[in-house]
Amino acid sequence: MTRQMDKIVLAYSGGLDTSIILKWLQETCGCEVVTFTADLGQGEELEPARAKAAMLGGKDIRIVDLREEFVRDFVFPMLRANTLYEGQYLLGSSIARPLIAKHLVAIARQVGADAVAHGSTGKGNDQVRFELAVNALDPSIKIIAPWRQWDIRSRMQLLDYAEMHGIPVPKDKHGEAPFSIDANLLHTSTEGKILENPAEAAPEYVYQRTVDPIDAPDTPETVTIGFESGDPVSLNGEAMTPATLLTALNSFGGRHGIGRLDLVENRFIGMKSRGVYETPGGTILLAAHRGIESITLDRAAAHLKDEIMPRYAELIYNGFWFSPEREMLQALIDRSQDFVSGEVTLRLYKGSATVVSRTSPCSLYSADLVTFEESAVAYDHHDAEGFIRLNGLRLRSWAARNGR
Repeated sequence: MTRQMDKIVLAYSGGLDTSIILKWLQETCGCEVVTFTADLGQGEELEPARAKAAMLGGKDIRIVDLREEFVRDFVFPMLRANTLYEGQYLLGSSIARPLIAKHLVAIARQVGADAVAHGSTGKGNDQVRFELAVNALDPSIKIIAPWRQWDIRSRMQLLDYAEMHGIPVPKDKHGEAPFSIDANLLHTSTEGKILENPAEAAPEYVYQRTVDPIDAPDTPETVTIGFESGDPVSLNGEAMTPATLLTALNSFGGRHGIGRLDLVENRFIGMKSRGVYETPGGTILLAAHRGIESITLDRAAAHLKDEIMPRYAELIYNGFWFSPEREMLQALIDRSQDFVSGEVTLRLYKGSATVVSRTSPCSLYSADLVTFEESAVAYDHHDAEGFIRLNGLRLRSWAARNGR
């Protein structure tokens, strides 16, 4: 630290890393540390986090319920783009970080803090996400990243520090230090320990929100999701708030084993990492959203969205939520959703969410045009001959040049 601090706001999860960081900041900076815990739907972790912060000498302990804001202003805008990083990952951790950073900055301004701090390691993506967001929201705020500043270099040294300072170390059901876990309303992610070897299958006890699809009910279940302008607004005919709807879909998806992903991904900083993700409600919503778009989006508009989606996903994964290019893409995506309204029914069965029907007052689908039967809509089959001949013109020229 280059100067004396008067107050620091710490993004505090209540886990081992941030608990040790809380103590380390108190000792190193000799100032008040305000803890901020974002309630993003992680559930049972919240009150233990409050108790642990108090035990470690925290005086200003803040737990803020951000569940509705998280789903409404971050998850749903991302869903409008059908976003998947590297074709698979629904970005459950990535999309939470800018929201946490937003409130971290807001609290720092409110309490007059000199700096904000986070518990992300120097190897991961989250350090980038937190700090880029803070840079975009308030460049004047100093950022403290203890994993890049202290002399702790391993998990074992972290455990030694905890024991030395009387900081409780959580244990998993096998009596060992737990996996690295991140949880919110959209997903859970699990990393570390046996998962660091991609040749080893993930043990079943890693999964927290979903049953093994093999053990899921033998009877399918159907759900109907209503959309307005691209956003889910109802479930089985009942209007719901964003967070309530996603919570309900997590329950449906979890009992049918939907949304499991074992992924080796490419981190922004350059290394590969392996994680196990569970995104039951988000997986259902993605299938439903693509289902309603299939009858309401123009072909070229739908294909353009699919082309820009990987770039949009990469921006979120890499921490550029608060960037001009992400906002530009968001404006394009949101404009595409004006007529994406209606209902989609899906069948949930042993790990899959399959669209079985879709209806919309804004549908572009015309049964009269596609029917094999006699139609009242005028369509001259002979028109296809000229259409094909014109599209084949360049192919005939190419073939003639190549001597075919």
